Amino acid sequence: MKMERRGVVDLENGKKEIFANASEIIQELYGKTASFRPGQYEAIEATMTRRRTLVVQRTGWGKSLVYFVCTKLMRQQQKGVTMVVSPLLVLMKNQIEAAEKLGLCCDVLNSTTKDRREEILTALEQDSLDLVFVTPETLFNQDVQNHMKNIRIGLFVIDEAHCISDWGHDFRLEYGRLKMIVQRLPPSVPILATTATANDRVVADLQTQLGNEVFVSRGPLTRDSLFIQVLNMPDRIRRYGWILENVPKLQGSGIIYCLTQRDCDYLADFLKQNGIEAAAYYARDGMAGERVNREIEESFQQNKLKAIVATIKLGMGYDKGDIAFVIHYQMPMNIVSYYQQIGRAGRNIDKAYVFLFHGKEDEEILNYFIHTAFPTQGEMGTIVDYIGAHDGVKEAQIAASMNIRNARIKKALSFLINDGFVRKDGAYYYLTPKKYVYDRNHYDAVTAIRQQEMEQMKLLTETRECYSRYIVSCLDDKEAKNCGRCANCLGRNLLPGEVSTEFVRQAEEYINRQTIPIEPRKRWAASGVTKASKIEFVNQPGFSISKYGDPGCGELVKQGKYSKQKRFCDELVGKSAQILKPFVRQNGISHICCVPSLRSDLVKDFSVRLANALNLGFADLLLKTEARQQKEMENGAHQCANAYQSFSVKDGSKIPRNILLVDDVVDSKWTLTVCGYKLMEAGAEKIYPFALADSSNREN
Repeated sequence: MKMERRGVVDLENGKKEIFANASEIIQELYGKTASFRPGQYEAIEATMTRRRTLVVQRTGWGKSLVYFVCTKLMRQQQKGVTMVVSPLLVLMKNQIEAAEKLGLCCDVLNSTTKDRREEILTALEQDSLDLVFVTPETLFNQDVQNHMKNIRIGLFVIDEAHCISDWGHDFRLEYGRLKMIVQRLPPSVPILATTATANDRVVADLQTQLGNEVFVSRGPLTRDSLFIQVLNMPDRIRRYGWILENVPKLQGSGIIYCLTQRDCDYLADFLKQNGIEAAAYYARDGMAGERVNREIEESFQQNKLKAIVATIKLGMGYDKGDIAFVIHYQMPMNIVSYYQQIGRAGRNIDKAYVFLFHGKEDEEILNYFIHTAFPTQGEMGTIVDYIGAHDGVKEAQIAASMNIRNARIKKALSFLINDGFVRKDGAYYYLTPKKYVYDRNHYDAVTAIRQQEMEQMKLLTETRECYSRYIVSCLDDKEAKNCGRCANCLGRNLLPGEVSTEFVRQAEEYINRQTIPIEPRKRWAASGVTKASKIEFVNQPGFSISKYGDPGCGELVKQGKYSKQKRFCDELVGKSAQILKPFVRQNGISHICCVPSLRSDLVKDFSVRLANALNLGFADLLLKTEARQQKEMENGAHQCANAYQSFSVKDGSKIPRNILLVDDVVDSKWTLTVCGYKLMEAGAEKIYPFALADSSNREN
C-alpha cells in the first residue's frame, strides 16, 4: 500500500515539475506574464507522462507549441530526438523558425534537402539534433528507413493527423503507412498527434490507430476574428469581375483558393493584368518548381503580394498571422477542408473577411474528385495480373500494355503498395506473397461519406443560420454558438453580392482574348511506333483560344460541336481570325491545313472559312484511316500509337513551307504532334498548331 502511495506522490511531484519547467520555457520566450492557453498545458503533461495524446484544436491555437515545449523538456532530461511527420514543405519552414526561437537545433528531411540527407541522418544518429521535420514520403524512403534503427527517438509527432484517417478530408496514402511506425515504437516513446480538422468519426478512428488510453485534448473551434459571406456566382466571368472589383477594397493581403492549377494560373494572370499583385501557387514539379513556390511564399510573407491564388497545397499549416481575407473561387469538397482553409486568416488580427463562391461548375468538379479518388476493381485487377505475368515491370511498360490513364496507373500502384500486394524495387514493380483482394466495401463506404460531406457543404451555401455555428457544428463542436459577425447574423452583405457592369466587361474581355499555349511534344511516348525516343520533326509552339465549355468562346465551341447544323458559328471564325492575324504575319504562315475526321466536316468547314478570313490558302493534305477515336485512348502510349496509325499525308501533295494546323479541341496533343510530324516529314518547314478549345485537365 505504501509503495502504491509513493507512486502516486512521485507522479504528482513529477507533474508539478513539468508544469514549473514548461512555464519557465514559455516565459523565457514570451515574457514573465505569459501563460498557457486553455488545454495547452494539459496536452504537454499528457505527452510528457508517456500517454498517447491526440490534440484537436482550432487553427491558431498553438498546437506546435505543445511539441516544441515537450521537446525542450525531454532534451533537458537527456531523451532522444523529436521526429515530427508533417505533410507540407511550407509548414516546415514556418515551424523551423518558431522552434529555433526556443533554442532548439532543428533540420528537415524532405525533397528540398535531398543532397544533405546523409548528413542530416548522421546528425540524428549522433543525437546532435533536438528536432527533425520529415515528410511521410521521405520517411519511407529505404535509405531513411535503414538509419531509423540507429536513431534514438524521444517523441514521435504526427502533425495534421487527420491525414492518417481515410475518413478524414485529406487522407494520404503515405500518411496511412504511419501506423506501421506507431506499432513498432517502444511503449516508452510518447506519441503526439495534432490536427485542427477532425469530426467525431475521424477522432474515433485516430484513437483506434494510436492505441489504447489515448488522451484527447479537444477545444472549441469557433474563430472569433472571421467575418463570413457566401455568394452565388454562377460563372467564371462574374467571379473574376467580383474579385477584381472587391479585392482592392480589402485591407492587407489574402489567399484565393481554387480547385485546379489551371484556375490558379488564369486568375492570377487576370489580376496582374489589372494592376493587382498576385501569384499562382500549387504543387510544381522538381526542384525548380519548389524554388518558384518558395519565392512566392517569401513575397507573400513580406506583403509584396496582395493575393496568392492557391490550390489546397497552401491549405494546411501555413502560418502568416496577418492574412486579412480568404476567398474561395470554387466550393471546397467538404466543411472540414473549408474550415482548414479559412483558418489561414485572422490568426493575429482582430478582423478577417471570408468569402465563398458557389455555382453549378463546382459540383461537377467535386463529383469528379470524389468518384475518381479510388482505383477501380478493373484497373487494380488488370495491373496485378500484368505484374504477376512478368518478372518485374516498369510503370511505362504497364502504360504501353493497357489503355488506362497514367494518373490512374500511378494511383492504383500506390494503393497496391500501401496495401502490401505489390512492392517496388528501384523502377520495377513485383507482386508480394499477399493474396490480392479488392476492398470494394471500404472504398464504397468512404465514397458515400464524401458524397454526404459534399451535400453538407452545399447546405452551407443555403443556410440562413449563423455560418460559423453551422461550420463548427459539422465538426461536432459541442460549444458551437452564433458568431454575430457573419452576413447571416448581421442580416446584410459584408460586400456587395452583385458585380458592377464595368468589372463584368473587363472580365469578359480578358476571358475572350485569352489564349492557352500548346507546347510542342519533343519525345515519343513508349508506344512502340518508332524506335527513336526523340521526335525528329517537332511542332512550333501554338495555342488555343478557349477552355472547352467556358463562358465565351469555350461555350460556342461546345454548342458548335453538338449543334444540328454541325457548324461552328461565324463569331468563332471572326474571333479566331482577329487573334491569329498578327501571329500569321509574324511567322510567315501561308496555308491552313486541318486535322481530318471520318465523322464530319466540322473542322474542315471551319478551317476553309478561317483561311478565307485570313487571306490564306487552304491545303487539304491529311488523310485519316478508320481507327478508334482518340478520346477513347486513356494514356500517352495509346494516344500516340492511335494517332500515328490513323493519319498520313495524301500522296502527291504539294507541301507549303509554313502551315497553321487546325483542330477543334486539343487534349493530349498527340494528334497535333503526329500530324505535324508527318507534314514536316513530307517537306513542310514549320507547323504551328491551333485549336479552338483546350479540354485537358490540370488538377491540384
